[in-house]
Amino acid sequence: MNSYRDSLTLMRIPFSVYLMPVFWFALSVLQQVDVGQAIVVFLILHLLVYPASNGYNSYYDRDEGSIGGLKNPPKVNRQLMHLVLLFDTLAVLLAIVISPLFAALVALYLLVSKAYSYEGIRLKRYPVISTVVVTFFQGAFTFAMVQVGVGLTITEVLQWPNVGFAIVSTLFLCGSYPLTQIYQHEEDSRRGDKTLSLLLGITGTYIFAAISLLTGTAILLWLYFATGQLISSLIFLVATAPVLYFFTSWVIRVRRNSAEVNYDNTMRMNKISSVCISVAFIIILVIHHLHYS
Repeated sequence: MNSYRDSLTLMRIPFSVYLMPVFWFALSVLQQVDVGQAIVVFLILHLLVYPASNGYNSYYDRDEGSIGGLKNPPKVNRQLMHLVLLFDTLAVLLAIVISPLFAALVALYLLVSKAYSYEGIRLKRYPVISTVVVTFFQGAFTFAMVQVGVGLTITEVLQWPNVGFAIVSTLFLCGSYPLTQIYQHEEDSRRGDKTLSLLLGITGTYIFAAISLLTGTAILLWLYFATGQLISSLIFLVATAPVLYFFTSWVIRVRRNSAEVNYDNTMRMNKISSVCISVAFIIILVIHHLHYS
């Protein structure tokens, strides 16, 4: 039992909270949402799909140091793969109940997430390719997957400005993704994984993150303006002000002391940005629901 308990810990279910903004963002741009169906989609993604990906990643990485959501991870064991396969299977089977298309998208996401870590492919070795794949699938692809899950057709998903919003989700991931790697340079180098953050260096990672996040925000505000959603712009700016404050203060502290590039600050940045961005999109979603109901 202890082995399965350790394996479940390595699947880092609480860490899924960091990917919640894409879910809320995808729903916030819709006029109406089936709440029941949205809840099922949320549970499939955050309790099954993302943990399965985390577990598979841990199985092949066998990290000895801190990883996202776990400062002191337990040792990997074979029971971890049992749970991964169980979660994979449950995710696809439950997704089929919603729709075959949604199930196909879930299955594709799971396969791509495995290519990221699987030793025979291991996209993590290639900084640019892995960044493109991760930010697309965790961003725009997941954005579309959520909308398909709540009933939209592919044609509706690919309409403008919905595609523009999906692109924004990928830009936000481009900003946050290298920050999750910034404290792992030594361990990634030891394994032979050349992550984007390792390629860019500490300063380059912060600059890249800032450019991606600011570009995503600028496009988002323009899309809100173009679609007459000025109140959404205001909500987003107010709700995400703490993110800007922490990011800026973190960069300033790092310039004075490189020891500030650590697990605790990285997780704090992830938590603040995830909560603030989620709150912004949840408020916008509620306003849309009240307006169109």
